[in-house]
Amino acid sequence: MSCVWLTRSALAATKHPTSCCSAAEIVSVLFFNTMKYKADDPGNINNDRFVLSKGHAAPILYAAWAEAGFLKESDLLNLRKIDSDLEGHPTPKLPFVDVATGSLGQGLGASCGMAYTGKYFDKASYRVYCLLGDGESSEGAVWEAMAFASHYKLDNLVAIFDVNRLGQSEAAPLQHKTDVYKKRCEAFGWNTYVVDGHDVAELCCTLWQAAQVKDKPTAIIAKTYKGKGIAGVENEDNWHGKPMPKDKVESIIKEIQNQIQTNKKLSPQPPVEDAPEISISDIKMQSPNYKIGDKIATRKAYGVALSKLGQANSHVVALDGDTKNSTFSETFKNAHPDRYIECFIAEQNMVSVAMGCATRNRTVAFASTFAAFLSRAYDHIRMGAISQSNVNLCGSHCGVSIGEDGPSQMALEDIAMFRAVPTCTVFYPSDGVSTEHAVFLAANTKGICFIRTSRPDTAVIYSPEEKFEVGQAKVVRQSDSDRVTVIGAGVTLHEALAAADELAKQGMNIRVIDPFTIKPLDAATIISSGRATGGHIITVEDHYKEGGIGEAVAAAVAGQPGFIVQSLAVHGVPRSGKPSELLDMFGISAKSIVEAVKSTFAN
Repeated sequence: MSCVWLTRSALAATKHPTSCCSAAEIVSVLFFNTMKYKADDPGNINNDRFVLSKGHAAPILYAAWAEAGFLKESDLLNLRKIDSDLEGHPTPKLPFVDVATGSLGQGLGASCGMAYTGKYFDKASYRVYCLLGDGESSEGAVWEAMAFASHYKLDNLVAIFDVNRLGQSEAAPLQHKTDVYKKRCEAFGWNTYVVDGHDVAELCCTLWQAAQVKDKPTAIIAKTYKGKGIAGVENEDNWHGKPMPKDKVESIIKEIQNQIQTNKKLSPQPPVEDAPEISISDIKMQSPNYKIGDKIATRKAYGVALSKLGQANSHVVALDGDTKNSTFSETFKNAHPDRYIECFIAEQNMVSVAMGCATRNRTVAFASTFAAFLSRAYDHIRMGAISQSNVNLCGSHCGVSIGEDGPSQMALEDIAMFRAVPTCTVFYPSDGVSTEHAVFLAANTKGICFIRTSRPDTAVIYSPEEKFEVGQAKVVRQSDSDRVTVIGAGVTLHEALAAADELAKQGMNIRVIDPFTIKPLDAATIISSGRATGGHIITVEDHYKEGGIGEAVAAAVAGQPGFIVQSLAVHGVPRSGKPSELLDMFGISAKSIVEAVKSTFAN
């Protein structure tokens, strides 16, 4: 096929040519025999999907789209240049890329989300193909995705393992033991074939057979050779990520061109146009039903809000990692069981599946678990930002306020983690009303959204009519004689209000701010309140000091003359205990706030 040889010649002097050569026939067969898509409309909702999980082989993807006619062949010469979108690894700057890849082991999870959406939500004909490297199959996330796809009988998903034997620094652990790959895939419940990955006819036949299989995903174990077709390089060590020597480029290109048997123009088959047209923009939601003084945990309010959101829009979906009775995503499941995805205890895969569900604006995806467990999915979240993904994550059971369960369950670094994600909006609601608004706003906010929810029941402090906006704080207690501004969120906002009541009895007034979103932070409100209280600001948070609310506030007021920020935060690794005991032990209780305020007055 001409694409194979065009690809090889186009890549002879680029990075990762050997990884591209091993996959040349696979990509050619997929793009010009198997997949159905509109070449002039790569993001069409009816197109088959292709995910290049081995993202370092990006040039083969670009060459395929050049052969299809979407890219100009001359564009390939700008690979990796500063003014080109043909980057070293694929990103959705390109309309034919649904998710960014390059951090290995993540493409199959996203593919699972796309396939699940196609089969169960869209009920459409499009299929999903994921090309993985053999080296990345050492990643546990791959096998989380393998288990997920089998459990949900994703017969519209095909994973192709490019078993070219060689990794980056040495041979992959199984090398060319294709029988072992086959047994592993079959053990995970996949329909599995072993093929010669350079045999075009065999690939065509096998991919056709895969499309006939029902109720099982298909794995194709393709035995290939790294650097196939390049003399002295094929199947040799130490060529990963290296361009061909400049003095050999011309002879390599000539050798490849001599093998071209036809210049026939190849065209893909058109897709079946049966994916439904949907809208997920400007989602509306009914006002909260809480009354001031009602008591409800924000984690429970999250479930109520999500269920209401699902009623407002039929394309809202929820995922959870076997914690639905703690995060209260089960409230959504009970109301909309056909739109709930149980991902079990596989948080990495859950995040990637959510990203896949959200591609091409097919769903509004909310995924939840204990906030502490999202830390193991952080690389997937980081890649979600690079993927320009609109995924909403809810982390419950934050901080020492969860009590007796102990430090392994306490998220104390999650604010820092999500603040560092460039596309992320960080919501930290403090009552039932603000939680409902956080969910509603997240559904309508681009980028990754993180909602931090707490375990204890706390009082509703806002009326149902209260308006909330991203980046807009609430001044919940103030007077003309405030001496200190105290900023708290979640349980510590309630501790701050209790401290304000106690101090007021003693003739001392403080201003209390609820930031609502930690990122973006409402610097204007904080600075104006800080000025009104002589530059004295105390932050109090159920989180480690590093990267938390205190550091966010300190950054916001940096450069303001006369401002002093004192941070009350959890220090050291906590322990089991009653929530009130732990808040006292780590100096973030109302009692501790009162002491800090009095110390400020004294100074």
